[in-house]
Amino acid sequence: MQVAVVGGTGTLGTPVVRELAARGHTVRVLSRSAPAEPVPGTEHHAVDLVTGAGLDSALEGVYAVVDAASHRGLRSAPVMVEGVRALLAAEQRAKVGHHVEISIVGCERVPFSYYRTKVAQERVVTQGPIPWTLVRATQFHELIDEVLGGVAKMRIAPHGTMRFQPVDVTAVAGKLADAVEAGPSGRTRDVGGPVVQTLAELADVRRHTLGQALLPFPVPPIGRVVRRVRDGALCLGADGEAVSFDYAEWLRRRYGK
Repeated sequence: MQVAVVGGTGTLGTPVVRELAARGHTVRVLSRSAPAEPVPGTEHHAVDLVTGAGLDSALEGVYAVVDAASHRGLRSAPVMVEGVRALLAAEQRAKVGHHVEISIVGCERVPFSYYRTKVAQERVVTQGPIPWTLVRATQFHELIDEVLGGVAKMRIAPHGTMRFQPVDVTAVAGKLADAVEAGPSGRTRDVGGPVVQTLAELADVRRHTLGQALLPFPVPPIGRVVRRVRDGALCLGADGEAVSFDYAEWLRRRYGK
């Protein structure tokens, strides 16, 4: 199958490209810059979601598109909402048969700007012209580690009751590849990691694994965002699917500890 992966050089897009190629699909990597280490057998097409540049030629002959693009800046909507709207229009012109979108578990429950953008993006896809599949996942281990690692530079470890269920990004990539092969399926089961942990527990796991001497820094449950996350808004519900390994195992694999 001819598949295009938008954002195919990113944290999620890279393993999606690898997984699809390993399954024998013909994969096009769509991004602004070429991958530093291209997956053998794939080809890169330079595109810009904001301007739409390159999309028409990149999608010619493609059957399925996986949107793994992300933008966590203050102006995420031009890329993730209007950009996806432009992407879907280009898919329609190219007669693409299936659009696969990644989103976040519980994004509609947390009043945070990035999550509002994801909700708006979901609406564009589910009301758009291309048959679709929507896969929601919990936070990747990489994001948790980025946050805790950034705070650790100040020699502190955040301690709070906010609850997360981080997941291995390669497992999510596998679910997106499954979605491509299954064809348009609407919203699928939410995917998350095997363990729910508080921010304090995650920080302690990182501190102990890496042998860091950090000062605990209390994070009080102030504000709706913190309270919603504390109450498990970003964790799997009863019908979600827990997969792969936890943050402690990810740390061991990432840092060789």
